[in-house]
Amino acid sequence: MKKYIVRLTPEEQTQLSQMIRSGKTAARTLLHARILLKVDTDPTVPAWSDEAISEALEVHTTTVARVRQRFVEEGLKAALRPRPTKRQYTRKLDGAAEAHLLALACSPAPAGRARWSLRLLADRLVELDHVGPVSYETIRRTLKKTNCSRT
Repeated sequence: MKKYIVRLTPEEQTQLSQMIRSGKTAARTLLHARILLKVDTDPTVPAWSDEAISEALEVHTTTVARVRQRFVEEGLKAALRPRPTKRQYTRKLDGAAEAHLLALACSPAPAGRARWSLRLLADRLVELDHVGPVSYETIRRTLKKTNCSRT
């Protein structure tokens, strides 16, 4: 016996069917809508097993179980949308390091170079001990964010 039993109201069934027919929402949302319609325990429609749903929609059975669980615990909107990430990103460059980067980027280029490259800026910041290891991509994003040109 399944732990989470999905019972859709007629309004929810209509809403999900219209969403699927229009096809103007995200693919994952449409997939979750299809899953919810299949797991509905409506007595007028034959019941689908999780394995049959996963084969028909080409998803894993745990996806079906997870959508079922989110619908029962959190409601329709939560079951249709992906769970927001809880990951926290630490910044490599704080305000002081950004100020040093801008000052360095605006300074004359090193000898033998016409201008600063992103890799040169990253290496020089690490060399001057303003930051730990930092990639040139972090330097690029920071300079783009501050509208700073290297030329």
